[in-house]
Amino acid sequence: MYDKIIHTGDIMDRFLYNSPPYFDYPWLMEQLKNYASPRAKITQLIAKGDIIRIKKGLYLPGNEYAKKYSRAVLANLIYGPSYISLEYALSYYGLIPERVECVTSITAKRNKYFETKIGNFSYAYMPDKIYHLGVFLQRDGAGTFFLATKEKALCDMVYRQKTLMTQHDLHSYITQDLRIDEEALVSLNQDLLYEITSVYKKNVLNRFYNYIKKVY
Repeated sequence: MYDKIIHTGDIMDRFLYNSPPYFDYPWLMEQLKNYASPRAKITQLIAKGDIIRIKKGLYLPGNEYAKKYSRAVLANLIYGPSYISLEYALSYYGLIPERVECVTSITAKRNKYFETKIGNFSYAYMPDKIYHLGVFLQRDGAGTFFLATKEKALCDMVYRQKTLMTQHDLHSYITQDLRIDEEALVSLNQDLLYEITSVYKKNVLNRFYNYIKKVY
C-alpha cells in the first residue's frame, strides 16, 4: 500500500508523504529495513521533527509531512482498552461551556497520564463490570474511536465524586461546578440512564438518576 524504502534522492520525502496518519514501530522498521541502522534513522527522524514520537512504539508524521489526525483516535491507541469520557466527552457533546484541552478517557486498567507534543491524555480506572455499557464506536475524518454516550460520560463524572450526598449536592455540581445548561439535561435518554446507573450499583448514581427523572 505504501512505498518501501529504496536508495534514491527523494526517498525519505516519498516515504513520509505516503505514510499513514498513525503508525507503529514494526511498520516503521519495515519501511526503514534497507538502512544499515533503522533504529539510528528513527532517532534522526525524531530529532529533525520528521516524525513525532507519541509514546514508545507509536508515531505521527511531523513537520510538512503531517496528516490530518484526531486526538480522540490517538487516545484509544495510546492506552487501552479505553474510551473517551468525562470532561472531554462532555465538551465534545457541548454539555459544558469550557474547551477541554486534556483528552480524558476511562480504562479498565490502572490510572495513567501521558504528556505528548500534541497534548495531554489522562486515563481513569473503572471496574470492568461497568466499563462497557453506554460506549459506542464513533467515526470522524481521521479514524474511529470509542466514545461514551453523554449519559455514560455524566455517570462516569458523578461516579468519581465523593461528596454528592443529596439531590441539592447533585444540582449544585451539575449546574454550578460543571455549568451544564439545564435544558441540555432534558435531552438525556432516561431509559439508558437508568440502565447505566443500575449497573453501577452505587448510591450516588441512584440519586443522580432520581434527580434527573424528578427535575427533568
